Amino acid sequence: MKHWYVLYTKPKAEHLVALNLRQRGIESYLPEVRSNDTGQPSGSKPLFPRYLFMYADLEETGISKIQWTPGLKCVIGFGDMATPVPDEAIALIRRRLNRVESGDNRAEPIFQPGERVQITGGPFSGLEAIFDRPTTSAERVQILLTFLGQVSRVNIKATDLKKVSSEAAASGTTRRRRTRGRGRFINNSA
Repeated sequence: MKHWYVLYTKPKAEHLVALNLRQRGIESYLPEVRSNDTGQPSGSKPLFPRYLFMYADLEETGISKIQWTPGLKCVIGFGDMATPVPDEAIALIRRRLNRVESGDNRAEPIFQPGERVQITGGPFSGLEAIFDRPTTSAERVQILLTFLGQVSRVNIKATDLKKVSSEAAASGTTRRRRTRGRGRFINNSA
C-alpha cells in the first residue's frame, strides 16, 4: 500500500532528489514558497529546507531503490523502519500553501476589533480579553488583556483565541464600575 514518507536530503539537493524520483516513476512532493532571493532561478525555495515527501509502496518498490538516490541522505523513520506520514498532513500542507499563494494569509477565525475573546492556549490560557487588531505577521493578532489591574497589549497566535458567546459576555463576566473616579459612587440600582 502506498504511503507518504519524509526524505532528508543533502544541502540544496531537494530538487535533484525530486527529479531523480520522478525519473524512476515515484511520486514526490516538494512544498515551495515564493522567494525574493535573486539567487533562486525558479523564484521559489523549499518550505522545509533539506526535506521533501515521497508517495510510494516501499514493499513493492524496495527501500534500497530509494536509499541510493543521488542527493538523498536518508528516509526518515525509527530504527531501520521508514515511518509513513498521514495523508491528512500532506493535504494540510497543500491547503495552507494554496492559501498563501492566493494571498489569503489571514488566520481563522477572523475577529472584529472590540470583540470579546477567550485565550485557549499559551501562558494566558483561560483568560478573557478584547480583540484589538491583526499584526503584520499573518498568524498573530493583538489583544487587550487586563492583568493585575493593568490593560496591556499582547501579541498572541490567532489560533489560541476563540470568541466569547454573547450570553457569556452579558452574564456579568465583566465587573461593573463602582466609582466614577475620585470616590464618586455610581448608582447601579436603576
